Amino acid sequence: MKAGVAALAAGILGGTGVLLFLLAFGTDYWLLATETCGVFELENSTLGTSEAEIPTEVRKEILTFHHEGFFWRCWFFGEGHPETIWTFWYTSQAHPKFCMHGYLFPMPIALGPFPHPSYDTTAVYRGFWTAFIILAVAAGLVGGLLLVCGVPFVSPRFYKVGGGFLLASGSLFLLLVFLFVVWKEFAADFQKYILLERSEKCADAVPVHVHYGWSFMFAAAGVPLVLLSGLLFYLVGRDIMKSLE
Repeated sequence: MKAGVAALAAGILGGTGVLLFLLAFGTDYWLLATETCGVFELENSTLGTSEAEIPTEVRKEILTFHHEGFFWRCWFFGEGHPETIWTFWYTSQAHPKFCMHGYLFPMPIALGPFPHPSYDTTAVYRGFWTAFIILAVAAGLVGGLLLVCGVPFVSPRFYKVGGGFLLASGSLFLLLVFLFVVWKEFAADFQKYILLERSEKCADAVPVHVHYGWSFMFAAAGVPLVLLSGLLFYLVGRDIMKSLE
């Protein structure tokens, strides 16, 4: 009876945690940022009446919103919108919105020939981040599948192995969250990273405001749930196997 109650509690915690991991993986809101560098438009200017027109770039200051995740890096212009995180909500976003692939997020991607001005040395971490998030999601799904196959106590070994996969998934996501915090707080140069190829044209005084997004919060909230669920399933499996000996 005790094992059944523990398995039920572990199933609820694990299902909720894995769902949060899938939301964190599938949504593109790990990082939220706003800046006012704006866009650059070509304007014709002349020095005299007899001289030819010379095209020059003029910066038009516009509030720009950026959000990023594993799959996409997107931005949209928000003239007339308040500079709050609620503007990033799906129903509040201004249109049109522009996106590019961001499979190697959150670590910076060098555009054009190397070394590019927007290149960031922290890009060395991006491969680890990508590998860890894929392994973490895969481990959570495999663990959930094994635990479903273990119901109702047909094979207690499935509970131990499934619990181990959930522990691995939770540990990997914990590492992901830690890497992301270290990158955001200590390593990243957001003036280059957010502005990308415009970083050389934008003034140094252009403020870039960066926030943690709800995808990051989903991952952080799912970590203790999945770790606790994995531990409970492992202990339940071990208890059932001992009782069968």
